[in-house]
Amino acid sequence: MTKTQRLLALLQLLRCYRYPVTAAVLAEKLGISARTVYRDIASLQQQGVDIEGSAGLGYQLRSDHLLPPLLFNQHELDALLLGLNWVRSLSDANLNDAAQNALVKIQAVLPAGLAHTLKHQSLLIGSNQLQFSEYFSLIRQAINGRHKMVIRYLDQKACLTKRIIWPVVCGIFDSVQLVGAYCEMREGFRNFRLDRIQDVNILDEHYPKSRIQLLNEWRAHENLPLPVSY
Repeated sequence: MTKTQRLLALLQLLRCYRYPVTAAVLAEKLGISARTVYRDIASLQQQGVDIEGSAGLGYQLRSDHLLPPLLFNQHELDALLLGLNWVRSLSDANLNDAAQNALVKIQAVLPAGLAHTLKHQSLLIGSNQLQFSEYFSLIRQAINGRHKMVIRYLDQKACLTKRIIWPVVCGIFDSVQLVGAYCEMREGFRNFRLDRIQDVNILDEHYPKSRIQLLNEWRAHENLPLPVSY
């Protein structure tokens, strides 16, 4: 991790605390020494970041004025919060943490007139009973890295087959989760139910096409329209 990456990670971590947090806690979260935290805090303060506190008492980010305010209207903000809160209700830990971090970042750069919306939300998400497949995170990792995968798959006839697939998209529905992929064995696109996948192994090999190109081909195969450009 470079110093710049470390400073950004420290700044993001400070955003997550509403009360002073000690250097020891920050060091443990970031995997660095407390001495490095003290130096990085001083570096951020010299750059104009409003951090209050001292060694032994803890540190607190008072304002994030270096970042420009986000110009959301109320309806746009409601839509963002509803979506992020839905993701936070899922059982996938990585997505849950990502949604929480996104909320903290949004709160840090909202104009004062809208910042209260995050603390007093009028749109609530109920308890989500959807249980994510244990392979969901691995499949997302393969998609993001454009890696081929080997899966052992139980088809509709209860036949167990071994497939090499090029995963391109995940679908989340009320009762089932799917991965859309090019299947080398079938030489075409297939949608695989995650609850029928018995084992997953990510290969070092990348599939030959870009993810966007493959995604567009999958959309054409499924007769789905291309996304609208904004």
